[in-house]
Amino acid sequence: MGRSQITCRRDASSRLKIIVLGYVVRGPIGGMAWHHLQYVLGLKSLGHDVLFLEDSGDYPSCYNPSTHEVGTNPDYGLRFAERAFARLDLTACWAYHDAHLQRWHGPAMERIANFCDEADVLLNVSGVNPLHGALQEIPIRVLIDTDPVFTQVRHLLDRDAHERAAQHNVFFSFGELIELGESMVPDDGFHWQATRQPVVLDAWPVDDGPLAGPFTTVMQWDSYPATEFDGRRFGMKSESFHFVSDLPARVAVPLEIALGGRSAPRCELERGGWRLVDPLAVTRDPWTYQKYLRNSRGEFSVAKHGYVAGRSGWFSERSACYLASGRPAVVQDTGFSRHLPCGEGLWAFTDAETAIESLNQVNVDYRSQCRVARDMATQYFDSAKVLASLLERATPVAEYSSPERLAK
Repeated sequence: MGRSQITCRRDASSRLKIIVLGYVVRGPIGGMAWHHLQYVLGLKSLGHDVLFLEDSGDYPSCYNPSTHEVGTNPDYGLRFAERAFARLDLTACWAYHDAHLQRWHGPAMERIANFCDEADVLLNVSGVNPLHGALQEIPIRVLIDTDPVFTQVRHLLDRDAHERAAQHNVFFSFGELIELGESMVPDDGFHWQATRQPVVLDAWPVDDGPLAGPFTTVMQWDSYPATEFDGRRFGMKSESFHFVSDLPARVAVPLEIALGGRSAPRCELERGGWRLVDPLAVTRDPWTYQKYLRNSRGEFSVAKHGYVAGRSGWFSERSACYLASGRPAVVQDTGFSRHLPCGEGLWAFTDAETAIESLNQVNVDYRSQCRVARDMATQYFDSAKVLASLLERATPVAEYSSPERLAK
């Protein structure tokens, strides 16, 4: 009997078999890895049976930080993934498909066929993995958009991208204002529900913030080319930075960026008083990244121009980790102040003057700001809450493959 012939109601708190598609082997960088790993760790903590799968695709996609090259060889990323999953007690939970050699890697590769046949839910985080074969038969196939505006414009301009998205049947976005109808994100025809980055709080230790430390961020100057749609431009962080470029001379706290991107004007930024550090040194693995956040007084960061121009309501997975570390975040408002309380622990700025005022206010009672930051992470980003809510909304009606499954 096919899956489409049986429908039942299932409480999302029940034990589910869940596949997470993500980007760890191809993007072996500390912050990016946490973005995906916390889905796996968080779902496992909720009691679900979770398998992380990653597919290289048929194009060069494997980044090697040691050589700064993007190619087809996954060896660096495989070693990175092995260490990261093992340290989080997820050793048996992952596998990677090298499409160039038609070969699977990873401890879970022998379990894949059976797991896919029995899986209840698929979460395609950031939509960076194709749905092949049995993945297309999983009853609930969730696309999680973490790059709002750019995702929707791509679906409108690229028919293949739209068709790949249409292989899913549930849609969530970090652009939380899309669902409320309050954003300026173009309508791509998919029903986007609001979600945000899950943070596994137990994995983020809290200590006293360094009073003499800098405000920091990890930032890519130009992640990819800007895009235009319907006469509107949606750019990168480089296009958001101009109005805060002279901030170091206007505030009494040091401002530091772990800055990536070949086009970044490093000499000009340093002349303006910005401290710049090597982003690969601080993101070598998930724990060097955590250490960098903990050694910071807090975060100060602009957002991608497109997130602001689209009033998406996007909130950074990185900023959520600063909050979880007990570090206040002063970040450019994309509309997130509509659904997240700002003014303690989290500060939203819209121009240079509000940025300066926010940085000054953090230092009035810094220890209190650190406590509020962690409290905000607990209230709004706790993986138990975020993922339980996502599953509850994704699985009100699920399809299963056999009557025996219904009795489990």
